[in-house]
Amino acid sequence: MRYIKVWIHLVWSTKNREPLLTSEIRFKVLEHILQNGRSKGIFIDFVNGYTDHVHCLVSLGAEQSLSKIMHLIKGESSFWINKNHLSVSKFEWQTEYFAASVSESNIDRVRQYIKNQEKHHTRKTFQDEMMR
Repeated sequence: MRYIKVWIHLVWSTKNREPLLTSEIRFKVLEHILQNGRSKGIFIDFVNGYTDHVHCLVSLGAEQSLSKIMHLIKGESSFWINKNHLSVSKFEWQTEYFAASVSESNIDRVRQYIKNQEKHHTRKTFQDEMMR
C-alpha cells in the first residue's frame, strides 16, 4: 500500500498580469477550479487569489505530475471562462507558474496565507511578492 504526501503551493497569473479576476467573477472562477480539479482526481486542498493571480494548495497523487496538473487546471479554466463570457476580452493565463513544496508542518500556515490574499495584497503587490 502506498502512502504519499507531496504538498505543493502553486501560483500563476493572468496573461500580462491583467487584473481580469474582478470580484464579480473571481469566486466563480475559483470555485470552478476547485470543482473541476476534484472531478479530474486532483486533490485541491485550498484555492484563492486576487485580481491578477491564483494560489492553490494541492497534494500530488502517485500518478500525477506537476506539469499535467497545471495543464489541466489552467487550460480548462481559461476555456471555461471564455466559454461562459466571464471576461470582456479573451482570457488567458500566463504560461509560467510558481510551485514550491510545502512540509506537512506548514500546511496550516500556507492555507492561511492563501486564504488572506485580498488583505495581503492591500500591502504588497503580486509583482513585489514574486520578485522576493
